[in-house]
Amino acid sequence: MVDEEGLVGFVAGGGRLSAPDNVTPRYRAELMRLMSIFVDSEMAGASGFADCINLAPGLKERITATHIVLQKLDHARQVLGLMEQFGANMDQYVGAHPWSSRLDRSVNLGTRRMDGDMRLNVFHYPINGWIDAVVMNCLMGQATVVQLEELTNGSYQPFADTLAAILAIEKRHAELGEHGLRVALEKGHDRTDAQASVNYWYPRVADSFGSSTSDHFAQHRKYGLRQKGREVLLARWQGIVHPILSRFGLVAPRDASHEMGEQVSLQ
Repeated sequence: MVDEEGLVGFVAGGGRLSAPDNVTPRYRAELMRLMSIFVDSEMAGASGFADCINLAPGLKERITATHIVLQKLDHARQVLGLMEQFGANMDQYVGAHPWSSRLDRSVNLGTRRMDGDMRLNVFHYPINGWIDAVVMNCLMGQATVVQLEELTNGSYQPFADTLAAILAIEKRHAELGEHGLRVALEKGHDRTDAQASVNYWYPRVADSFGSSTSDHFAQHRKYGLRQKGREVLLARWQGIVHPILSRFGLVAPRDASHEMGEQVSLQ
C-alpha cells in the first residue's frame, strides 16, 4: 500500500496516480472534496438554469438552454462515475439535495459555506429573468473554464482526463452566454438592467475562486491537485471578462476584488 511520504514525493516529481488503490486516505479525502464540489455545482447549476428555459425569448434560445442543462448533468454523471470507484453511491447522491433550491436574492454568503451540499455559493443565488441568466452564464462560464484549466493538470489522471474532455464543452457554454448577452442587447434590452445583473453576479462569481490561504488549498498543492492560487486564477478570469463587458458597454463593479474567505475553488 502506498504511504503518504512516497505519494507526495511521487506527485512532486510530476507523477500521476491512476486508480483508487494508488492513493492514501488523506489524498482520497481532498480528491473527493474537489470532485464533490464539481458534481454538486454542475447539478445545482443545471437545475437552476433549467428553470430559465421557458424565460428564453425564442425557440433557438430555449433549445440552447436545454442543451446546456443536459450537458451539465452529463458532466456531473461522468465525475460521479469516478467517485463511485471510491465508494460513492450514485443513486443516493443524486437524490441527496434539492439542487434547484435557492436563497433569497438579497442574501450574500460571501465565502461562508452553507451546510449540506458542496455546490459553490454562486449556485445558491436565484436567477431573475433571461438577461440575468445570460449575464450569469457569461461570467460564471468563463470562471468555470479558468478553474477547469487548472484542474486538468492535476495529479489524479482519471479526474484530469475527464475534466479535459468536459472543458471543451464548458468553453462552448461560456461562448453561448456571451452570445446570448450580445443578442439580447442588440434586440434592445435595457443596458441598465444588464449592468444591474453584472453588479449582482460579478462579486459572487469572484467569490468562487476561494482563498489561497485555506488549509484545503495547501493540501491540494501538496498533492499536486492544484497549483495556482486564487489571485492568479481571479486575475486570469478578470482579464477575460473585463474586455467582454467593455464590448457590451458594461463595466465590472469596483469592489468585487475583495479578499476572500475559506471557500475552496471549484472544479
